[in-house]
Amino acid sequence: MIAVIAILTMKPGMREEMLEAFRANLPAVHAEKGCIEYTAAIDAEGAGRIQTPLGPDTFVVIEKWGSLEALAAHLASPHMKAYFAKTGAMVASRVVHVLLPA
Repeated sequence: MIAVIAILTMKPGMREEMLEAFRANLPAVHAEKGCIEYTAAIDAEGAGRIQTPLGPDTFVVIEKWGSLEALAAHLASPHMKAYFAKTGAMVASRVVHVLLPA
């Protein structure tokens, strides 16, 4: 299994528009072979001192894939290429971690 944590920071005020595009793409991603989990997350309110806030323009994509090949196929899929083309101008920065179980 492969885990992916992608931290996406949008240009100011664009997070909700980006999340709308993300949600619209979810059914196609969830239908992909090898997709175990694919979801977006934002800051939880009231988590206290344990939390390091991401801020109002950032969200995290949490993914689990059956293999590196499944992840590569996901990134090359037509719906992801269309999603990247639609949303690329909204992104200020992106940090992606591809991880193996320890």
